[in-house]
Amino acid sequence: MTSTAPVGPTPATQTTSSDKPSFAGGNFETFLKMLTTQIRNQDPLNPMEGADFAVQTATFSGVEQQVRTNDLLQKMAGGSGDCSLTSFAGWIGTRVKTTGGVYFADRPLVMDIQPEISADRVMLITQDASGAQISVEDIGTGRGLVEWFGKNGSGQQLDPGVYTFRLASYRGDTLISEKSVPVYSQVDEVARQGKEIVLSLEGGATAKISDITAISAGD
Repeated sequence: MTSTAPVGPTPATQTTSSDKPSFAGGNFETFLKMLTTQIRNQDPLNPMEGADFAVQTATFSGVEQQVRTNDLLQKMAGGSGDCSLTSFAGWIGTRVKTTGGVYFADRPLVMDIQPEISADRVMLITQDASGAQISVEDIGTGRGLVEWFGKNGSGQQLDPGVYTFRLASYRGDTLISEKSVPVYSQVDEVARQGKEIVLSLEGGATAKISDITAISAGD
C-alpha cells in the first residue's frame, strides 16, 4: 500500500482502483440506459412483451452475478496480503471441484465430464502424479457427473495414488479440444505458501485456489 505524500494530486483528484466502476457495474449502468432507450422508442402498436423484458433483465442479472463471482475468485487466487487464512476457514471439510491432482484409493472419484457438443468420440486420459499418461479410455459422448472407479481402459485396477485427468473430444479423426477434467475432493487444511493460498486435500493432494471451479458441502 502506498502512503500519502504531502505533494502531488489531492485526494479529490486522485483515482484509485476502488474509485473506478467495476466491469460489471459499468456495464450494468450501460444496460439500464439501453433498456430505457429501448422502452422509450418502442413501437406503440407493437410494444415489448412483459416476458421479453423479464428475460432481458434476468439474463443480464445472471451475467452480473457471474462477473462478481469471477472477480472474487480472481482476488482470492491472487493471494493478496489482506487475505487472511481465516477467510478460508469455512472451506475445511467442504468438497471442492478441482482441475488439479486428486487422491484415489478405495472410493470412486466424482468427476464432471463436459465434452464438446459436436464430438462423436470422447477419450478420458488418466495421468499419474508425475504427469505420465497411464490410461486412455473411450467413455462415449455423455456429459455430467460420473464416478471413476480407478480402472484403466483394459479394466485393470490402478494403484492408490494422486491422479489428474484430461478429456479429449474428437469429431471423426480430428481432435476438437483437450481440457482438464474437474474432480471433487475434500479439503483437509488451508495453508499459505508465500503469497498463495494452498488447499490440502484428502490423501495428501494439494490444489491452488486457481484450480478450484466449485465448492459444495462435505460428506
